Amino acid sequence: MKKIITILVAFFICVNAFAQAVNKDAVVGTWLTGSGKGKVQIYKEGDKYNGKIVWLKTPNYEDGTPKVDKHNPDKTKQNNPLLGQVMLKGFKFDEDKWTDGTIYDAENGKTYSCKINFRDGKLDVRGYMGISLIGRTDTWFKVPDVK
Repeated sequence: MKKIITILVAFFICVNAFAQAVNKDAVVGTWLTGSGKGKVQIYKEGDKYNGKIVWLKTPNYEDGTPKVDKHNPDKTKQNNPLLGQVMLKGFKFDEDKWTDGTIYDAENGKTYSCKINFRDGKLDVRGYMGISLIGRTDTWFKVPDVK
C-alpha cells in the first residue's frame, strides 16, 4: 500500500510540474502596456515572436492627425503612423522565457535588447542596453484582442 501511495504522490508531483511549464505561445495575444498608453498584439511568424501596436489611448495629436513615429532616427520613417508599427521583433522561446528580441521605444526613437517572462498571467517585458542588469521592466496585462 505504501508503494502505491508513493507512486501516486510522485505521479502527481510530475504532472503538477509539467502543468506549470510555460506554454511557448503564452505570449500570443493582445497586451496592455504598464502605462496603459497602448496595446500590443504579439504574434508568431515562423519560430519568432513579434509585436505591433494595435491601440493607443491617444492615437491622434491635438489637431486630429494620427500620431507618427517622429523620434525615429531614420528620417524616412518619421511620418509612419504609430498604429500598426512593429515594436517587438525577433523573440525566440527558450525554456521558460522569450529572448534575443528587441523592443523599439517610439517615445525616444531607440531600440533596446529585450527579453520577456510570463509570470502569473502577465508579461514582464525587460528592455536593456548591454547586459540585462541595466534596463527597465514593464509589466503588461492580457486583454481581449483588438478587432
